[in-house]
Amino acid sequence: MHYIFEELFFPPVSEADEEGILAVGGDLNPERLELAYKSGIFPWFNEGEPILWWAPDPRMVLFLDELIISKSMRNVLNRNQFKVTLNASFKDVMLNCQKIEREGQNGTWISDEMIEAYCKLNEKGIAKSIEVWQDEVLVGGLYGIDLGHVFCGESMFSKVSNASKVAFIALVNYLEKKNYKLLDCQVYNSHLESLGCREIDRDEFMSILKSK
Repeated sequence: MHYIFEELFFPPVSEADEEGILAVGGDLNPERLELAYKSGIFPWFNEGEPILWWAPDPRMVLFLDELIISKSMRNVLNRNQFKVTLNASFKDVMLNCQKIEREGQNGTWISDEMIEAYCKLNEKGIAKSIEVWQDEVLVGGLYGIDLGHVFCGESMFSKVSNASKVAFIALVNYLEKKNYKLLDCQVYNSHLESLGCREIDRDEFMSILKSK
C-alpha cells in the first residue's frame, strides 16, 4: 500500500491490494481528484478516517447499449411524472446523497469536505449531476465525474419510488447521444446489475479509459 503526501502522484493501479485499495492519504483538492479519475482511481472512505484511494479489480461498468429498462420502468417513463435536468442543482444532489439512509450502511462516506471538493470540480465542468423533479421538488438524482468519453458515477439518491432509476436512465441516454464509451459504476451491487451493469477486468477498464 502506498502513502500519498503533498505531491500529485498515484502509483499504477496494478499495485492495488486484493480489496482494491491503492493508496492512503493526500487530500481532496481538485487537481488530485481529477488526476485520480483520469488514472482509474477514486476516493472512498468513512468520515474521520484517512483518505483511501481505490482501483478495484474487477470493475463494475455499464456498456451503454446494455442498459436494461424493465417493462414497469418503461411505463413509469411513459407517464412523464418526472422532470429531469442536467447540472441544475449539483450541491443539492450531493447533500441528498449524503443524507439518504442506505440499507446495510451506517453513516455515509460523503463528508462535508468531499462535498466542497466536488462542488469545485463542478465549477470546473468536471463533476456533473442529473436531477429528477416531481411537482418542482427534487426527489432523485445522481452525480459523478465527466471525463469526456467515460462518466464515473459516484452516488445517487431517491426520495420517491423509481426516481434514481429515472436519473440513471436519463444519464445513459445523455451519454449515448454524446458517444461516450462507458459508464463507470466502480463496484458491484445487485441494483446496478439489474440495470445492465456488469463486472469487467481492471485491465479492460483501463484500456477503455486510456482510449479517446
